[in-house]
Amino acid sequence: MKILLTNDDGIESPGLKALEEKLSNFHDVMVIAPSEERSGASNAITLHKNIKIKKIDKNHYSCSGTPADCVHRTLHRVIDGFVPDIVVSGINIGPNLGTDIIYSGTAAAARQAAIMGVPGVAVSVSAFTEPFYFENAAIFIADNIMRFFENWTSDHFININVPSISAKNFEIMITRPSKRYYNEELSHILEPDESLNVSFNLINVLHDNKNDTDCYALENNMISVSPVYLQPFSEEKIRLKYKKNFKRKK
Repeated sequence: MKILLTNDDGIESPGLKALEEKLSNFHDVMVIAPSEERSGASNAITLHKNIKIKKIDKNHYSCSGTPADCVHRTLHRVIDGFVPDIVVSGINIGPNLGTDIIYSGTAAAARQAAIMGVPGVAVSVSAFTEPFYFENAAIFIADNIMRFFENWTSDHFININVPSISAKNFEIMITRPSKRYYNEELSHILEPDESLNVSFNLINVLHDNKNDTDCYALENNMISVSPVYLQPFSEEKIRLKYKKNFKRKK
């Protein structure tokens, strides 16, 4: 199977290399990843300027754009006509849970693949600092890559979070993304030119802990597998509220 491997941590990320090592044992893997870290890039696509894709060797390319750019350009066959059967994004350093998926460049690469009609899988480990235990996540993806391919439908991508612990056998939980609450702190300095120099600090993140969520699974040392819809939607009760307030005048 032909696999496009990308990420948002950059072409030199150890998580990317760990995943490539496992997948390339049995599959044709092409690595096209950002030339530098693009964490938090979300689903940004470069529209009004060119991006540069640099060949490192026949199976490795760095891209000056975003994770979504890596997927978008590849699926338009700019890399030697290569078209993957599936796109895998990761292994990300740190989890991508619930609301994080909106901001995540890792998740965005998988989403972009699905938008363009190719199965997309995003995978992250729970740790932000060493040890990362990438091998557990890499083995899980390699062992299940055909399941992801065969069960995929065009309405979703797959977001996976793996506990970064030394255990080898994990229970797998099919989850929904949780709702996350970010406690943030900003400060600013007024520069001589009257511009604001603003610093940002994420103090902590809280979340709902319902037992069907990705956060619950990870906190209980289970692998979380979340199918995530592509299409934004609003619930009927919200639409009815607006309908009452925007009635057409006779």
